[in-house]
Amino acid sequence: MTALSMHQASVPVFIRGLTALSAELEKAAASAGERKFDLNILASARLAPDMLSLAGQVQRASDTSKLSGERLSGTPAPKFEDTETTLPELQARIAKTIAYLESLDPVLFVGSEDKTITLNHIGDLKGDAYLLSFALPNFFFHVATAHAILRQNGVPVGKRDFLGPIA
Repeated sequence: MTALSMHQASVPVFIRGLTALSAELEKAAASAGERKFDLNILASARLAPDMLSLAGQVQRASDTSKLSGERLSGTPAPKFEDTETTLPELQARIAKTIAYLESLDPVLFVGSEDKTITLNHIGDLKGDAYLLSFALPNFFFHVATAHAILRQNGVPVGKRDFLGPIA
C-alpha cells in the first residue's frame, strides 16, 4: 500500500476547492444576469457585519492554498494585493492561484510532513499538523463561507456545487 503524500493531501484538494468556487462564481454571474441584479454587489456581500465579504473569503481561500503550497514545497507563491472588487477579478485571482498550485513539483513536498512551519499567531507546527489542523480547515472555512454568501444572496448553488465533480 502506498502512503498518501503531502502533495496529494494538499495541492489537488486546494485545486478542486478553488475550481468548485470558481464554478459557483460563474453561477452567480448567470443568476445575476437572469435576475437583473448588479453582479458586483455580490463581491461586497457578507454573512455578518464582523465577517469578511465574499471578496475577502475568496482572497483568504486563495492565500491559504498558495501559502500552504509555498510553506510545504519551498516554492515562493505569487503575491496578490487583495484589491479585487468584482467577480471577474476574483475569478482571475482563482485562476492565478490554481496556475501556481499546478506548477508545484510533487517532489518538493517529500519530507514536508516533518518540516517545521511557523505561524505568528499559532507557533511552530510540523508540516502534517499544519496541513491537517490549520491549512485545510482554514481553506474550507473560507470556501464554505463564500458558498453561504452566494446562497444567502439567491444564487442557486447547493452541496453538489460546493463539492464539485467527484473523481
